[in-house]
Amino acid sequence: MATTTHTVEGKSRETRGKNAARRTRLTGMVPAILYGGSGDAIALEVNAKQVARILRSDTGHNTIFTVQVAGGKEERAMLKDWQVDPFTSKLLHVDLLRIAMDVRMRVRVPVHTFGEPQGVKLQGGIFEMVTREVELECLPADIPEEFRMDVTELMIGKQLRASDLPIDPQKVKLLTDPQRVLAHVVMLKKEEEPTAEAAVATETAPAEPEVIKKGKKEEEGEGEAAAEAAPKAEKTEKKGKEK
Repeated sequence: MATTTHTVEGKSRETRGKNAARRTRLTGMVPAILYGGSGDAIALEVNAKQVARILRSDTGHNTIFTVQVAGGKEERAMLKDWQVDPFTSKLLHVDLLRIAMDVRMRVRVPVHTFGEPQGVKLQGGIFEMVTREVELECLPADIPEEFRMDVTELMIGKQLRASDLPIDPQKVKLLTDPQRVLAHVVMLKKEEEPTAEAAVATETAPAEPEVIKKGKKEEEGEGEAAAEAAPKAEKTEKKGKEK
């Protein structure tokens, strides 16, 4: 369950624009907007450290927390989106989604694996994680923190699929294709060795530099022949004029 006791301090944001946002970040706050549900969108500035703490928590962006709005009012919310400075890793802006605890919602939940697959240990295969999260629909209180799957029994050619996840169909609906491969063990691909016929053909084939050199000599010979023929042609034309 992703519900926690996190609280994020916030207040109404009166000014907009890049300069105002820069000044807001200097105070330890970050520009935000709260939207969704039956309420109107509200421009806020929220405590950056508290938001970062939520993102680093076990439930991450699926954490349901309380955000303070204007006049001491509080609302339940989740982090819908956020922007981070690529150089400083500091938050630049966050989108908060208003949550109604009695309304089902779509979320993405991470999938983690543990154990050493038998296909790797005994058969020399390679374990690959193909899909790292799945999409679900459920009430906010029923959001799983994560799925942890044991892959010890996976052999070469076997897959872990979305349908293998321990989901209670009475509470949670799997939106990801049930046949979606989450993880599998595959055989290590070997480099193809050249056949005997290909090796013989390679040995008997003339080297490319020789072909280029030969071609240049032929072109040079054709050029010299053309040069010798040019004066003869001029003499023939002169004789024809004299006649």
